Amino acid sequence: MYEIKQKIITNLWFDTQAEEAAQHYAGIFDGSRIVHVQRYGDAGPGEPGTVMTVLFELAGQQFVGINGGPEFKFTEAISLEVLCDSQDEVDRLWQRLGEGGEPGPCGWLTDKYGLSWQIVPRRLYELITDRDETKAQRAMKAMLSMGKLDIAALEAAAEG
Repeated sequence: MYEIKQKIITNLWFDTQAEEAAQHYAGIFDGSRIVHVQRYGDAGPGEPGTVMTVLFELAGQQFVGINGGPEFKFTEAISLEVLCDSQDEVDRLWQRLGEGGEPGPCGWLTDKYGLSWQIVPRRLYELITDRDETKAQRAMKAMLSMGKLDIAALEAAAEG
């Protein structure tokens, strides 16, 4: 038996790679683990013994990966945002999550499974919500010109 800790859990639809993806993600984030793997039985609809769902935690937040087949694909219409405390963390997550994927603008990337992520330094929110609207707008303009976000460059832009 396992405990579902949240009232609302994000479900991620994969073709057949739910367990592989969950293991990949759990290897990237501290405080992460595979909680439970549910396999298809004789009732189907998948091949008996193959993975149906994977309940996993990333940094303490639960997700379910489901092997539902090729009918649905991820789009950028939904993404997982990771707030980072340092440039080292931004760099590490950008590199690890981006392996086999595609970098995007403004801190976004798509991983090798097609899932979109936003790798965002907490400092960005401080800068773009600064009481000095001119500083905030300079930081926003700098962010819009970046792929991977650079804290020092954002701070320099904010200062003018």
